[in-house]
Amino acid sequence: MTTIFNSWPLIFSIFIIQLIVLSSAGGFTVDLIHRDSPKSPFYDPSASRTDRLTNAVRRSFTRAASHSRKQNCLAPNNIQSEIIPASGEYLMKISIGTPRFQVLVIADTGSDLTWTQCKPCKNCYKQKAPLFDPKQSSTYRALTCTTRACQAAGASSSCRQDRNICEYSESYGDRSFSRGDLAVETFAFGSSSGQALSFPTKVFGCGFSNSGTFNESASGIIGLGGGPLSIVRQLSNVINGKFSYCLVDLESSSTSKIKFGEDAVVSGKGVVSTPILKKEVDTFYYLTLESISVGNKRLAHKTKLPSETGSTFKGEEGNIIIDSGTTLTFLPVDLYETMEDELVKAINKKNTADPQQFFSLCYSDTSIVPPALTFNFKGGAKVVLPPSSTFVLNGDLLCLAMIPTNDLAIFGNLSQMNFLIGYDLEKSVLSFKPTDCDKQ
Repeated sequence: MTTIFNSWPLIFSIFIIQLIVLSSAGGFTVDLIHRDSPKSPFYDPSASRTDRLTNAVRRSFTRAASHSRKQNCLAPNNIQSEIIPASGEYLMKISIGTPRFQVLVIADTGSDLTWTQCKPCKNCYKQKAPLFDPKQSSTYRALTCTTRACQAAGASSSCRQDRNICEYSESYGDRSFSRGDLAVETFAFGSSSGQALSFPTKVFGCGFSNSGTFNESASGIIGLGGGPLSIVRQLSNVINGKFSYCLVDLESSSTSKIKFGEDAVVSGKGVVSTPILKKEVDTFYYLTLESISVGNKRLAHKTKLPSETGSTFKGEEGNIIIDSGTTLTFLPVDLYETMEDELVKAINKKNTADPQQFFSLCYSDTSIVPPALTFNFKGGAKVVLPPSSTFVLNGDLLCLAMIPTNDLAIFGNLSQMNFLIGYDLEKSVLSFKPTDCDKQ
């Protein structure tokens, strides 16, 4: 088998994020530890590579459906998130309150509001760690109904008139939910007993009623999306609207990295950039995919996507979102079919049906070397994906890790592997730099 497939591509599942560096330039760097890595407390030695892929694919389908519902149904500035809480793609260790209280929360670029379970919890899902008690923190303050943060929560907030407290209500695609008080608190990134960087008066939800399919290892969610209440937006004056990450192979002995602030600037040889667009759901990071090239052949641009009214349109800007929490890449049906046809011609070998019916294009000959795929984004950003980022081992088959969809198109994390990807929210620019993430 060709060596490019010996290392199974990164399947983002759950990561623990720990602060490792504070830079004098005002930025900080964080480790991302894969949930299936031996370094993770969630490591399951009995799970096979196929088991991990199957679970990640199922999460991708559920998450993609949730994102599509959010785009088609929610009003602007609504902070309802649609991540899949039980299998959130990352976990993040942070500390909240004074004195610091460490919590492990799901981190997600497709979500805005940060919340954690709080005492007294009338209806809490089971979690292994103790619950945060706001009465024990000297920096906790519930927000009143007239605050700007309460207004920014939009339809997801309500006013408890008898207490003049702003309440939030978060519902998810699988009918899980979190409800409680909107508040401000001091957040610290890193270990509660080690070096950490603290940020006062950050808005979050103190959840007193939370139920559904949440993982008992996590205490809530931290939002890294583009909406006004996300932690990225709240830290904007400190990190200058910049963060970046670099994703390694699953089998790598290194850990992936995420950086905030000036350390997150992506520059140097090989960098390509494309505009980040704001649309009806400000949580998402929208890009414009102009075409795809198979090898040296650039495919005709036929991209069609559904609008919020259900009609279709051609060539719209902001026609795909980039999401680190979705494993697979989802493409409009006509664009996907054209791409698949060209791949079949280029590979020139008999393909095989996927018995699980997850993937559309698979081969039993795992030694094949497919041509590179180039995603041509607006602004001349040509992102060349090697075969190791586009095809995955699915049992005894080699399958294209891209899926046709009639809904929201998503540039998933497999396609982002071994790129340094930088978000500059002040300039509304996303940058790609091909690199060996093991060395970052």
